[in-house]
Amino acid sequence: MKKVWTISFLVAAMLLAGCRSTSASRSTNSQGAAAAPRRSYFWDNNLRPAQSAPAKPVEAPRAAEEPKPAVETAQPMLTLTKPPAQVKAKTTAADAKTAPAAKIASADAKTVPAEAKTTPAKDTKDIAAGKDIAKEAKTAKATEPVRKPQMPVSQPDVITTSIEEAQPSLTDLEPPAGLYEKTTPFGPGLVSVDEMGGRTLSIIYPRQDYGIVQVDKTMPNEVRLNQPFTYTIKVTNLTETTLTDISITETVSKEFSFKGAEPSPKTEGNKLVWEIDTLGPKASKDIKVTGVASGTKQLEHCTAITHTIRDCAVVPVVEPTLELVKVVPAEALLCEPITVEFVVTNTGTGAAQNVEITDTLPAGMQTADGKDKVSLDAGTLAAGESRRFSVKLRATKTGAYINKAVATSGTGLRVESEATLLTVRQPVLTIDKSGPQRQYLGRPVSYEITVVNKGDGPARNVTVEDVVPPGMVGVEATPGAQFSTSKLIWEIGTLEPNGSKKVRVSYTPTREGEVMGTASATAYCAETVTDSAKTIVTGIAATRIEVVDLEDPVEIGGTTTYVITATNQGSASDRNIRIACTLDDKLQYVSSAGATAGSLMGKTVSFAPLNTLEPKAKAIWRIVVRGTRAGDVLLKATLHTDALTLPVEENEATHIYQPSANGK
Repeated sequence: MKKVWTISFLVAAMLLAGCRSTSASRSTNSQGAAAAPRRSYFWDNNLRPAQSAPAKPVEAPRAAEEPKPAVETAQPMLTLTKPPAQVKAKTTAADAKTAPAAKIASADAKTVPAEAKTTPAKDTKDIAAGKDIAKEAKTAKATEPVRKPQMPVSQPDVITTSIEEAQPSLTDLEPPAGLYEKTTPFGPGLVSVDEMGGRTLSIIYPRQDYGIVQVDKTMPNEVRLNQPFTYTIKVTNLTETTLTDISITETVSKEFSFKGAEPSPKTEGNKLVWEIDTLGPKASKDIKVTGVASGTKQLEHCTAITHTIRDCAVVPVVEPTLELVKVVPAEALLCEPITVEFVVTNTGTGAAQNVEITDTLPAGMQTADGKDKVSLDAGTLAAGESRRFSVKLRATKTGAYINKAVATSGTGLRVESEATLLTVRQPVLTIDKSGPQRQYLGRPVSYEITVVNKGDGPARNVTVEDVVPPGMVGVEATPGAQFSTSKLIWEIGTLEPNGSKKVRVSYTPTREGEVMGTASATAYCAETVTDSAKTIVTGIAATRIEVVDLEDPVEIGGTTTYVITATNQGSASDRNIRIACTLDDKLQYVSSAGATAGSLMGKTVSFAPLNTLEPKAKAIWRIVVRGTRAGDVLLKATLHTDALTLPVEENEATHIYQPSANGK
């Protein structure tokens, strides 16, 4: 037993010396690969991350090959890989110094060949074969003369993963039988050097063949003393399930002075803790840590992670709420239908059942079918669902109407709309037609038509019509009028409350009598209004008198005839026309005739009255006289009629001459 313990101790010493020599060889490598500490990651039986621990000793490598990391029977391996171009041989001249220790460890068995002093590997691809490493480990154990205690077949309490930076990729490595149900697939690229000279350490939790969380930590190859540097930690959810309550704990070296991180962590001594509530499927979270190496010792930063996959029973808690909006026009006319809209919405969660809308109408307002209440069935409203209703109302009188609508549900929900104000208006038209009460026949008659909106609502599409009485000529009107048959039409447009509009028309009567002109005005939603103007058309008598002598001059003893003509130039008949003529002393009455009989009284010849002289008519009378003395004589005729308040006189001069004896 003592011999067994002695050999075990020597083997352990040899392995430790080999690890140191390997590190030394790295530092002296011609490629200048940065030295990095050996890291160990492990989990407990529940596959939860535990605190990091030093790696367990591994078996001595065969002298004929480059030393490779050993694989323990109960230890899953995570590979760390640099790009092939940068992988260097691990065994240098310094490593050869560990050969004597290897000989001591196996002196009794005489299994260590003289080729233990190895040279650097020529091809890293040969070293990367995982199966060779496994076989080498088994061979090393077979050469030991003393039996070591056997590892239990069942899974150990602590599963340790050893990761050696800058090692070749280990692929197709077969773990000991019974550790996992299937071979763990190790992929390349777990450790790489980026373009900036850093390297990335990747670890998959809880194990490679059953990855849940992957942590990628990118560290610089080396840092300078008292110079700030930054490294990153990337956490990735490898599953299709959302992970919750993720805790990332970064244990930093005592020689590391923490300056900050993004996002900011909680600090607990030399531990930085980040809490991630949820991480979605295939999602990642990046963390940047900045600090300063305050001492010359190498920095060793360890990352631990925990998470929770929740299986929750979800029971929705709903609270439906109703919102009711009532939309009415601000104004409406009395004659037109009034459109009112109701919009009910379930603004809460869960369904609102048996939703009803009720609107009790104020007095003077009713539905199209004469009811005083609006009732609408909205049914069941899902969360966020709305229903819209449109209702036609009508008002029976003008005025302002204010009221609210109410929405209720079968579960007791109740909500009121905001109060709405609807003003019902009505246009009221008035029309006035004015003109002369009397006019003479033949003269134009002019009228002015005025339309006024005396209501409180706009009068739209106002139209004015004026009927032209029969027997009128020379019709004239305000511009814009349209003549249709016997009517004049004006389209005025809209008259606002208290607005007015005037138009004019004129025409000439062709006969005496009464002229009745009627105008009307109409507008949308207004009653039609009419007005008439009456004018008495009368004629005017305009009788003039004219006296002409048929022979002038007249010799003494000769005769001449005076023609007296009465002409009615007016538009009305003249009545009781009376003619009287006064003879000069040098004239002697001979005879008279004409429209009426004449009689002589002294030097005055009077004709009997003419009852009627129609417009444009003439009446003629004649008087025959004889000249008694030479000289100029004058016949004066006088006209009297009922239409004339003053007599009209007309004179005619005649020359009476004495013929000479010798005929001159």
